[in-house]
Amino acid sequence: MLRGVFVPHVTPFDEREEVNEELLRWLVHRFEEAGLNGLVSLGSNGEFPYLSFEEKIDVVRIVREESSLPVIAGATENSTKETIRLGKALLDLGVDVLLIGPPYYFKPSPEELYTHYSRIADSLDGRILLYNVPKFAGINIPLDVIERLAEEHSNIVGVKDSSANMGRITELVRRMGDKFTVLAGTADVMYPSWVMGAHGAIVAVANVVPELCAELYGAYTEGNHDKARELQLKVNLVNEVVVKKYSQISAIKAAMGLRGWNVGRPRLPSRPLEKEAVEDIKKTLAEVGAL
Repeated sequence: MLRGVFVPHVTPFDEREEVNEELLRWLVHRFEEAGLNGLVSLGSNGEFPYLSFEEKIDVVRIVREESSLPVIAGATENSTKETIRLGKALLDLGVDVLLIGPPYYFKPSPEELYTHYSRIADSLDGRILLYNVPKFAGINIPLDVIERLAEEHSNIVGVKDSSANMGRITELVRRMGDKFTVLAGTADVMYPSWVMGAHGAIVAVANVVPELCAELYGAYTEGNHDKARELQLKVNLVNEVVVKKYSQISAIKAAMGLRGWNVGRPRLPSRPLEKEAVEDIKKTLAEVGAL
C-alpha cells in the first residue's frame, strides 16, 4: 500500500479562515483522478500547526469519507501524551497509517526521540511512519534511532525522509531493506531515491502538478528511464520555484489557484504572495505545461 506518490494535501479555507469542507471533498477526487496513489492529511502543507484538535479531526474525517485511496494522517504534536491522544482519534476514524514527526519546539536528544516514539508505538494500535523533516523540526532523526525503533516495534513500518539528502536516503534503504518503507519527502530526489530502492514519495508539489508526479512514478515503474528523467527535471523546476523560492504554503496555494483550484489563503500569520511572485509561478507552470 505504501508505494507510489502520495499528496500531502493543503487544507482549503474560506474567507473567514474556516475549513472549506466542500472544496476539500472536491480536492480528494481531483487528486484521485490525477492518478496519485494516496493522500496525506495534516502534513506540513496542510498547515497542521495552525489547526485546532477539532479541526484536525474534521479534516481527516472528511478525507476518509471521500477517498477510495489509502489515507495517511499526520499526528505530530509536541508532547508524547498529545501525540498519542491525536493518534488514537485519527485511527478511530479509519486512517491507514499515521505520520509522526519529532517534537518541533524543544529539540529532543536521540534518547528522548527513541523514548518518545517507543511510547507512542506501544500506545497505538496502528501503523506508524516516522517523519524526518529537518526543515521544520530543526533536527534529523538519527539513523541509529530509526533502526532501533524498527527492530523493536513492528507497527513502525517506515519513514518519510524530507532531508533531500540522497546519501541519507540510500543509507536508510541499505540498513532497512524491503521490510521497511522508505519514502522520499522532497520532490527533487523522487526518481533518484526510487532508483536506489525507495518505495515512493510524499511531496508538496503533488498539490500543484499531481499529473506530472503520477506520470513520473508510472514511467519509473514501467522502466522508461529516459521519460522518468525528463519528467523529474520538470518536477524539479516546479519544486525550485514553488517550494524553495517563496514561502512554501503561500506559494503552493497560489499555484493551485492559478490552475483554477481556489483553495483560499493560507491561515495567518502566513500571508498570500505578492503579485510579482505569483507571476513568476505562473511562468513556471506554463513552462512545464501545467497551464
